[in-house]
Amino acid sequence: MSRPRLGVGTSGDFGYTRAASGRVTARTRYRDWDGTVRFVQATGATRLTAERELKAKLAQRAQQQSTESPLTPDSGFPDLVAYWLADLDLEGRIGKNTREFYERSIRTLVLPAFGNLTLREIGVARCDRLLKQLAAQSYSRAKRAKVVLGLAFGLAVRHEVLQRNPIDHVGRLRQPARTPDALTATEINAIRLAIAHWEAGLSVMGPRPDGQLGAIVEVMLGTSARIGEVLAIRRRDIDVTGPTPSVRLAGTIVSRAGEPTSRQDHPKTARSRRTVAIPTFAAEAIRGRLSRIGDASLDALLFSSRAGTPLTTNNVRRQLRHVMDAAGIEGVTPHLFRRSVATAVNDGAGINLAAQLLGHADPKITIQHYIRRSEMVDPATAALLDRAFARDQ
Repeated sequence: MSRPRLGVGTSGDFGYTRAASGRVTARTRYRDWDGTVRFVQATGATRLTAERELKAKLAQRAQQQSTESPLTPDSGFPDLVAYWLADLDLEGRIGKNTREFYERSIRTLVLPAFGNLTLREIGVARCDRLLKQLAAQSYSRAKRAKVVLGLAFGLAVRHEVLQRNPIDHVGRLRQPARTPDALTATEINAIRLAIAHWEAGLSVMGPRPDGQLGAIVEVMLGTSARIGEVLAIRRRDIDVTGPTPSVRLAGTIVSRAGEPTSRQDHPKTARSRRTVAIPTFAAEAIRGRLSRIGDASLDALLFSSRAGTPLTTNNVRRQLRHVMDAAGIEGVTPHLFRRSVATAVNDGAGINLAAQLLGHADPKITIQHYIRRSEMVDPATAALLDRAFARDQ
């Protein structure tokens, strides 16, 4: 009767031989993860030490991958990075911009610290220390590093290269308390005036105005859209002739390394694809732009370069920054308009409508990152306290 077949990752009985020098060799058959049975041996001064060394070798061998992955616990961290990025490309589930963001984050934040280490050498303590060092610089850098490390080591665990993900056990990152800021009506009108002054040619320095920045700001204020979503609006997305003027936000502008700036046919998330009724000031700005567009096709962009190509978000930010600097107005970014819209809608109609307008699935995101908290307590408390503690007449 033949002996039973070894299971994958198991060994047979140990055998021992003693050399003329007196040293003992312990030897056994081991079935590796690829199904092949191989002999494994270890040597020690005594039978007990040889057996202990052999068991340690077997335990180490059991930690190696059970897939066709070329990685082992002794592979360098850069090998895991390359393997993880290739897996992202193979899955194809994330956008190109997100994929580039992940690669940039892991190469700039993590590889300088872990580039000379093997996977086996990167444990919870090393990861925890790196994240604390990055958090001392900024919460954002630490958070980015934690995300990409978690994803890369998660793949190593799924492919059975490692037994655990060290990021699962690092300390919690503490985000500094920050209250979202928002513009007041007075500040917004000051910004409008500064842009109008620049577009009228009254500013002698900086980029030459093309007459679009003011309209871009009005559309951002009238829709809550991200700058990339505004620049991706096409003629077919606009309805300013019906009883309720509206704009459909269904794309964004992307600028990738080595590729021309282009319109992506979906916004940041699926929930971000939405149709927004627009206020009078935004409708007027859009009508003004439509009257100036030479391209009559439905796919013509509302905002474009003189050559008809998409504007880059960086160029618009640069223009806005120049105009604000010239006017002595600080801290204005395209995203600040989005927060200002969220705050205004929340103050007037509540958080659920503000979240819906911004395209957020969870109102908590809107509250945490977009709504400026009002310091004014409901004035009804004054009347209540007057009734409760009025002086005797």
